[in-house]
Amino acid sequence: PLVVAEQFGTLEAIYPGRIDLGLGRAPGGDFQTMRALRRGLAQDGDDFPALLEELRTYLGPERPGQLVKAIPGQNSNVPITLLGSSDFSAQLAAALGLPFAFAAHFAPDALDAAAKLYRERFQPSEVLRNPYLLVAVPVIAASTDAAAQRLFTAPQQRFLRLIRGESLELLPPVDSMEPLWSDLEKAAVENRLGAAIVGSDATVQAGLEKLVNDTHADEVIVVTDTYEHSDRMVSYQRVARIAAEIKLVPNVERRFK
Repeated sequence: PLVVAEQFGTLEAIYPGRIDLGLGRAPGGDFQTMRALRRGLAQDGDDFPALLEELRTYLGPERPGQLVKAIPGQNSNVPITLLGSSDFSAQLAAALGLPFAFAAHFAPDALDAAAKLYRERFQPSEVLRNPYLLVAVPVIAASTDAAAQRLFTAPQQRFLRLIRGESLELLPPVDSMEPLWSDLEKAAVENRLGAAIVGSDATVQAGLEKLVNDTHADEVIVVTDTYEHSDRMVSYQRVARIAAEIKLVPNVERRFK
């Protein structure tokens, strides 16, 4: 917690008002990555609430008798959002009165239940008076539905490799996924990416509007994994125009007050 507080305290000092901190209890990668980070399989995240409280101590006002201080970081009050893909983080965010970001970009099945639980159990805090839900979803926008679906085969291949225990690098898009996966693998990948919004501007607009209407999300986190950076930038530009047109902009004042 002290290292994180000083890292984000430094960023806040350099870019005042532009930094927020997303925290989750996930280990941060596969087994090899966990080992490189000196994290063991026994670290299952049960200590996350205590670590979070310690971090908030370092980012908040100095407390009487506090011996260890984050420099910079102390009293920076960097806004914290809890990240999660299950009920655990939803309940914790609700209990602490913090914003909650749900990872529907890889765990869409649990979205509705977690969002409902968060809103029902939310306790107002010094940070938030009302619940603030962020939803992360895969989004790819292109000139046509077919063009976007072809770009979408890159993240589909990545999830296929994840299922197979292979490296997670992005591969170039292909014309069809059918020769690459079995029926079971196809079902598994499509389930993981079930919240994806992929298509032309009209298709993406309809998908975003439905997502917000269904979840009452206050903010949408767009996850765009394309092989070519230029395709990602074009998709972002299209989504930005769509978001402006349908007034899909985050209520930042509500989030951080």
